[in-house]
Amino acid sequence: MTDKTELNATHRELGARMVDFGGWDMPIAYGSQIEEHHAVRKDAGMFDVSHMTVVDLTGEKTRDFLRKLVANNVDKLAKPGKALYTCMLDETGGVIDDLIVYFLREDFFRLVVNAATRAKDLAWIEKQAAAFGVAVRERPEFGMIAVQGPNAREKLIGLLPAEAQEKARKLGKFAALETEGPDGMPLFLARTGYTGEDGFEVVVPNSRVVELWKRLHEAGVAPAGLGARDTLRLEAGMNLYGQDMDESVSPWEAALAWTISLDEGRDFIGRAALEQHKADGVKRVMVGLVMDDKGVLRHGQKVLTANGEGEILSGGFAPTLGKSIAFARIPAGEPGDVRVDIRGKEVPVRVVKFPFVRDGKPMEGITG
Repeated sequence: MTDKTELNATHRELGARMVDFGGWDMPIAYGSQIEEHHAVRKDAGMFDVSHMTVVDLTGEKTRDFLRKLVANNVDKLAKPGKALYTCMLDETGGVIDDLIVYFLREDFFRLVVNAATRAKDLAWIEKQAAAFGVAVRERPEFGMIAVQGPNAREKLIGLLPAEAQEKARKLGKFAALETEGPDGMPLFLARTGYTGEDGFEVVVPNSRVVELWKRLHEAGVAPAGLGARDTLRLEAGMNLYGQDMDESVSPWEAALAWTISLDEGRDFIGRAALEQHKADGVKRVMVGLVMDDKGVLRHGQKVLTANGEGEILSGGFAPTLGKSIAFARIPAGEPGDVRVDIRGKEVPVRVVKFPFVRDGKPMEGITG
């Protein structure tokens, strides 16, 4: 059985091409995937991300629990509403999932985790929470819409009551607030996203999610599918769980060292393994690739370097750049002239730092 979000019928009414995405029936595109991509980079687009899992953690020791559970340090979250991106690791330092933690009250934190890892994540969180007396509550009654793009915030804020508009405008990046939407609709508004553009991810009761989607559409926010979401996040240098990292990969190997806090006196799960891994020397690194020749870089293609073979993780055509880009995991060390094996032909590529695109513009050195 395929799961459906509350917006499923709405997507079909809009003529969306639907695909199975991790057991969910989701829209890949409503028309032109490239037009949807450009709408987000230049104006405002919205995605149904109701397949994501919202998990609320409550109890006196919730902060202590999260200090143990995740690799980044939740003590960075001092002000209610602040959010933190982090990885949840197993004892070997492998990535169980990447997620966002929101601090709402000292006894109440909210997590948003990936759809494809839902069952695994919940089982792991519940197992670890028991010792801290923390209650773990999944919130399937919520839907979620990501509204992204340079004009996304203003278009959504325009739908809010006057009092809520002011608060939403003041909301800083990587922060959230509980507020009221049109006609008393309760909203959890987070200034986060997965596209490299500004905007909001909005948690809304399933009973009101269709109404909010239609209001946004009327306000000129373009519906966008998973196809555009993937090209946008790749340009923005954001990892996709299951393709760019999983339990067989440590954050050191997934360009996620910035999400690890090796602060004194905090023994998070996987810390000892991570420290050992670093001491032994990290053998593989994740890099960005740009191909100036025609053709497309795809997941699974072989990457040839001076230190041996690697492989393409996420790859594809980048509409903002007009050329193909990818993440690759390759042996550590100076890579020399790097090539990708495309159907038996060795095609030269450039190794670059990512993100490839920020605020709608190519980063320095990306376009060649």
